[in-house]
Amino acid sequence: MFEVTIIKSFSAAHWLAEIGGKCEELHGHNFKVEITVGAPDLNSEGILIDFRLVKKWLKDILDKMDHQNLNELSIFEGKNPSSENIAYYVYQEMQNKVKEAEVRVLSVKVWESENAAVSYREE
Repeated sequence: MFEVTIIKSFSAAHWLAEIGGKCEELHGHNFKVEITVGAPDLNSEGILIDFRLVKKWLKDILDKMDHQNLNELSIFEGKNPSSENIAYYVYQEMQNKVKEAEVRVLSVKVWESENAAVSYREE
């Protein structure tokens, strides 16, 4: 299995309902998102995928959240805009984009600080 990992960042504000503590108040993060795509074989050019494609796709997804209040975005309507839900959203959006490239999304990791991250992957 070959894997490519791309890391990009975005900044956003949010608040989390019904979890208690300071996180119920509006606050912000400089999020870092790591996405790993993979496939068992390389393409005809001898690469898994052009890094530039993955970077562009990830940027397009993150731009929808960058410098926004995540609670006000329709993508999080009816749910907490937690790091877990951000990871799931990025996974689903990227999965739609990579189909044409014959790779699949293996995992998405969202860092909300340098010491705290969540990951999403399908089994």
